Amino acid sequence: MLRFLARQRGGPILPAMAEPHPAPDAAHDPSFAELIAGRPALSLDPASGLLVEEVPLARIAALHGTPSWVISAGTLRRRYRALAAALAGAGLSAAIHYAAKANDTLAVLRVLAAEGAGADVVSIGELRAAEAAGIPASRIVYSGVGKTRAELAAALAAGVFQINAESAEEIAMISETAAATGHVAPVALRVNPDVDARTHAKVTTGKAENKFGIAMSDAAALYARMAGMPGIRPVGLATHIGSQITSGMAAYRAAYARLADLARELLGRGLPMERIDCGGGLGITYRDEIAPPPEALAGAIAATVGKLGLPVMVEPGRWIAGPAGFLLASVILEKRTGARRFVVLDAAMNDLLRPALYDAWHGVLPVSPARLTAPTAPADLVGPVCETGDTFARGRLLPAFAEGDLVLFCDAGAYGSVMSSTYNARPLAAQVLVEGARMAVIRERQSEADLFRGQRIPDWLGG
Repeated sequence: MLRFLARQRGGPILPAMAEPHPAPDAAHDPSFAELIAGRPALSLDPASGLLVEEVPLARIAALHGTPSWVISAGTLRRRYRALAAALAGAGLSAAIHYAAKANDTLAVLRVLAAEGAGADVVSIGELRAAEAAGIPASRIVYSGVGKTRAELAAALAAGVFQINAESAEEIAMISETAAATGHVAPVALRVNPDVDARTHAKVTTGKAENKFGIAMSDAAALYARMAGMPGIRPVGLATHIGSQITSGMAAYRAAYARLADLARELLGRGLPMERIDCGGGLGITYRDEIAPPPEALAGAIAATVGKLGLPVMVEPGRWIAGPAGFLLASVILEKRTGARRFVVLDAAMNDLLRPALYDAWHGVLPVSPARLTAPTAPADLVGPVCETGDTFARGRLLPAFAEGDLVLFCDAGAYGSVMSSTYNARPLAAQVLVEGARMAVIRERQSEADLFRGQRIPDWLGG
């Protein structure tokens, strides 16, 4: 079937894929064939249409409804192992701490726990999720710019592997909390290297104007001061320069080189240092980005902080989980307003927020083999939420759809389900894990009754 979908950029289009002139926004989009070929979890059966691993998506929709999140366990494992192999191949003593904020579903965490992953968490909720999924606190890094005293006390009581401190004020809070509770906190100093990762402004974290980390000019003095504070064991330095980085290794190398210079200065002063936390942020291909391979990241680490001879840590989230997840939705109807064509889905911005929040691009595929080979025309792909921002794509080349047709959003495994809401009183979608020919619901679809659970009407209102 894929041979009917194949076409060359700028070359002739086979009859089954004849298209009108695309809208400017869609002119350089990957074809359906390219989207499928670039995602190993996907395959096409001439009878049942698109499959994730060995499970037809039409079967998932029939059994569990739409919208539904679909996660490929095989992809999670494959990508984790590829990163681990790249780090080992570069001669690094490296630990992988999965960034739970990308997708904190318990089953996802369990798959990665079985691979030996630790976790990077930014809340007590994420800490508890990681523990519940089988990642011990001794493999958990607690990050985040606004930890409360109660959260610090809980993290210390759990016995976390490391706390990444973001400010002098936080270090004082950690020292006071640890001393008051009889703990010694393993603390790494998160340094802001003032490096532009050339990613979206809302996900860059390593520039001077960002809220994260400690200025490089202040770091040496603060680390030395921290080493003398009660209740703190300094364990090293940490940095993280942003998310969805696809601009090459220059930003990483610059940040890590500055981190290495700082580490040498501190070691030269006889200060203790056990490890270097290199953060995450490695990007993936959504549309036409050239995503660096994990070997490139490993090489950047080895060439800089790797020369210190200390163990290193990385904290990937999107790179592991993004390509493993999909959002399955159904067409409610097609409508036309003048010359404009709208395809209205039962999924909305409350399910997948990234397009509304970041103007993010996600590949969209018809699930039916007939729709995959039908002629296409520009359309705006939208949801039913009462916001113009509830738009997934504009001018996307799509076939004509009928009510009930299925569509699939690619690369939705990171910052998809975790950013979902119940806006417009829309229940949270179901989540389904697929492994080979097996599938299981890993989060039930929220019921309408659940939407209002915990709410109360005061007596004076007649409740």
